[in-house]
Parts: sequence; structure tokens; C-alpha cells
Amino acid sequence: MIRKTTILIVFNVFTGLLFAQQVDLEKIGKIGSNKPIAISGGLSAGNVFYGGNQQSGRQDWTYYLNGTVNFNLFGQVNIPLSMNLTNLGANLSYPSLPNRLSFHPTYKWVTGHIGDVSMNFSSYTLSGHQFTGAGVDLTPGKLKIGVMGGRLLKRVEYDVSNPSVMPNYSRIGAGVKVQYDDAKYSVGMIYFGAKDKAESSMFQTMDSLGITPMQNNAFSWNATLNLIKNMNLTVEYAISLLTRDSRAPEEDGSFIDGILGRKTSTSAYHAVNARLNYQLQKNTIGIGYERIDPGYKTLGAYYFNNDYENITLNFARPFLKNDKANVAVSFGAQHDNLDNTKEESSEKYVGSVNLNYNPTENLQTSLNFSTFQSYRNIKSQFDYINETSPYDNMDTLRFVQLTQNLDASIMYTFKKTEKQQQRINLNASYQESADRQGGISLPGNVSRFLNSALGYGIQFIPQGINITSSVNASYNYGGAIESYTIGPMIGVTASFFKKKLTAGASTAYNMNINEGNVQAKVLNCRANASYRIKKRHNFNASIVWQNRDIKDKKKTDAVTATVAYTYSF
Repeated sequence: MIRKTTILIVFNVFTGLLFAQQVDLEKIGKIGSNKPIAISGGLSAGNVFYGGNQQSGRQDWTYYLNGTVNFNLFGQVNIPLSMNLTNLGANLSYPSLPNRLSFHPTYKWVTGHIGDVSMNFSSYTLSGHQFTGAGVDLTPGKLKIGVMGGRLLKRVEYDVSNPSVMPNYSRIGAGVKVQYDDAKYSVGMIYFGAKDKAESSMFQTMDSLGITPMQNNAFSWNATLNLIKNMNLTVEYAISLLTRDSRAPEEDGSFIDGILGRKTSTSAYHAVNARLNYQLQKNTIGIGYERIDPGYKTLGAYYFNNDYENITLNFARPFLKNDKANVAVSFGAQHDNLDNTKEESSEKYVGSVNLNYNPTENLQTSLNFSTFQSYRNIKSQFDYINETSPYDNMDTLRFVQLTQNLDASIMYTFKKTEKQQQRINLNASYQESADRQGGISLPGNVSRFLNSALGYGIQFIPQGINITSSVNASYNYGGAIESYTIGPMIGVTASFFKKKLTAGASTAYNMNINEGNVQAKVLNCRANASYRIKKRHNFNASIVWQNRDIKDKKKTDAVTATVAYTYSF
């Protein structure tokens, strides 16, 4: 009895030292059979040597000593320690009482959340907002229940000496989520409520800053139905009753309005999200729709996008014999200004096509294309003052942002045996973006990027040797200026003594050309080696030499060498 009491005391003391630990209470009864303390960690020491004529501000020699230790108590609680020491300074990290604590005990199908925690009900109600309090998730079977309650915001008064800190009223919130999941359908309901504590002592200052005590009641209903075989429909509808100023007089209304505390400053906002998925033989088809009212907001989220309506379409299926080709197509459209009250509205269109074709086991190809278009329509009051017909200046204040991406890759393995593999690969990506007004690209607002690489690799399997080489090139156009970068690379890695020793070396050269003139040449040479002894000891060494030849600047050389030792336990 004394032993068990001591174990529980130690357990409770050390959990107070942790930021967040999840403890399975179902195993507490077996805690006495676990090892009281298990220690693990590692130690590393090394030296870094630097030399050269580059003005990098680095020291010629740096040493470091790093260590980590973790104490595991009875297989349930972890207490980490870490330290690092260099000739630039030292630091020690150890468990201490943090600003935020959380505890997540579990027992069978019950999970608790205590302290500074967060829960997620849905994006329209409670969506990851941290609170100080308690919550619980119950998952006894098909029925799932989540409950939470606590302080969402701590009272913060305005500080003249620190105006960057946003003041706010103390905010308390509570919520519940009930979900029933069956093989053929699922239904759920969510309620979340939050209210600021209106303190008269803060009114004058907060009102001058445009901050009022708020109140929110948000409801959500969701359902998923399997309409027919391989077809399902998912729908969520949410309504948020947001009171901008809880000091406003109550509104004469129904009995429900009285329960919810509806005021004259209360507005109702709606959101709906629906998606239909259908699997027809090898075809996958999806349609999605979402609409969120202008002004929709929930106090259970830090940030919320509203005033938009979008629709998405997607299609995917394999083709050819043995599904050697796969095609996936998606499209999305979004627009805002749903109530037509903004002076500026926007439309966005997104589309993509992905094609993968693998005609043989040794040849793989892929092609991906995506496009994004954003339209901004600005309505100025002068449009109405100066127009002489409905068709005047139709495109004058219509801005278009266009971005297109194209990626392609080919990999061919032309030799594949138990002793050797050889392959060649080609990758290319292109991106273009432009701003247009009235159908004309704006000067200086067009950019193009092209990156490509041709590579070859050979692997000698019994010897553990890999050789890779490539030629890389890039093209950049922006602000009416063109530049190119091109250069080769070759590298080799090998393992010895039953893979206890691994070593590698590589060299790369690249040249930058701007407006037809060579601007820079860079040569890099690298080498490294690592030797492992009995899984716990590891010795590492590396060296890097770099030569830079930049136009109108002095040629520079730099060497960085590192020697290190690591021990783990």
C-alpha cells in the first residue's frame, strides 16, 4: 500500500512539470510492474574549423558539446533534459513550470483534456481555439460525444506603454458535439456558446478602441448518407448568432430568442457545405459546394474566412491495360461579395490535370499542369458619376492575376540486375505569372521560371557503391530581365566493413548569366565519412571547399571542416 501511494505521489508531482503528457489510466493498475525509471539519451561533441578569405564573420574554430537525457517513469511519464556548450556560450534546458499545462488522461473509450487545451468540433463552430478548462471525448461505439468548457480569453487591459498588445474582455465558452456513425449513414449536431464578461471599469477605454463585449451561439448539423452503392452525400449546415455588443437591449421575439439572449445587435449568419462522391467502376467523381455568408464568425476560431461561394469538381480514373495510365482532373471556382455591398469583388478559378503513365516496369512518366486565375472588379463612385452608357469602362478596373505551372518527369531504368542498376531521369518545371488589366499584361508584372535537370545514376549493389551525376539549368525572367544558371554535378557514396563505414564525395559547378554577361561562377567540393561502432558510437568527419568568382568582386575561397563524435544510450 505504501509503495503504491509513493508511486502515485511521484506520478502526480512530475506530471506537473510537463507541457503535455497523455497518460493511459487503464494501465495505472499495472504501473507497479513497470520499470520505475528508464534513462535514454545521447551525447555529441565536435569541432568545426573554418578558413578562407570570404568575409563571413565566422570564427576560425568552434567546438560544441550537446547532450540530451530523458527519464521515463513507470513507462508513463517522460522528463526530458538537454544541454549544449560551445565556445560561443552555453545553455541548459530542464523541466520547469511552463506558462501552459495540459493533461490528457485516457481510460478505455474516455479521453479527458485538462488544463490549457484545444478541441475541434467543426470549422464553423469550435475550431482549434485554445481554452483553459476541461473537456472530454467519449467514444463508446457508434456514438461519439465531445464536451468542453473553460476560459477562451484572459482579460487583458489596454497598456499605453505597450500598445501592440491587443486588449480584450475575459471570454468564457462551452460546447457539446454529438455524432452517430453507422455503416450506411451518420448524423451529428454541435452547439458552441461563448460570452465576454462585460466589466464596466473597462467600457470607456475599450469603446474608444472599438472593442465591445461579444456573445456567440453557434449551431451545426451534419449528415452523411450512402444514397446508392458507392455514392455518398455529406452535408453540413451551420448558423452563428453573433452579438456584436452584449450591452445592447434584448430584442422582443420568441421564447427561443430569450433563451439565447438575442439582442438588437445580434445578427444571424449561415454556412453550408456539401459534397457528393461517386465511385463508378474505375471512375471517381466528386462535386463540392460551400457558401459562407458575409460577416459569418464564430468565437471558437481565431480566424475565419467568410463572404464567399465556391464549387469544386474532380474526376480520376485509370486507363489502358493493367491501369498503366492514371488521369486526375480538378476544377474550382470561387467568388465573393455575395450581398453586392463591396466596392471591390473578386473571382478565382483553379484547375489542374495530373497524368501518370508507366508503360513498363522500367519506365515511369508524369505530367502535371495547374492554373490559377484571380479576377478583381473595382467599382469606384466615379464610374457612376462619369459614365455615359452602361458599357463605359467595362475593363478599366478589371484586374487579372494569372499563374500557370507545368511539371514533367521521366525516369528510365535500362539495367536492373542483382549486381547493378542504372537509370536516367529528366525533370522539368515551368511557372508563369502575370498581372493584367483590360486584357493587357502590365509592364514589369510578368515573371517566368524554368528549372530542368538531366541525371544519371549507377549502383553497384554488392560493393555498396552509388554514383550519381546531373546537369542542372534554370531560367528566370522578371522585371524585363533574363538570367540563366547552369552547371554539372557528380557524386559518389560507398560503404565498407559490412556498412560500418560510409563515405562520399561530390563536386558541383554552376555559372550565372545575366543579360548575356557572366555574373558569377561557383565551384563546390565536398567529402564526408562516418564510422559506426556497436550501434552506440558514431564518428563523423566532413570537409567543404568553395570557390566563388563574382563579377566586379574579389575571388574568394573558403574551407569548412567538421569532426564529431556521437554516443547514444
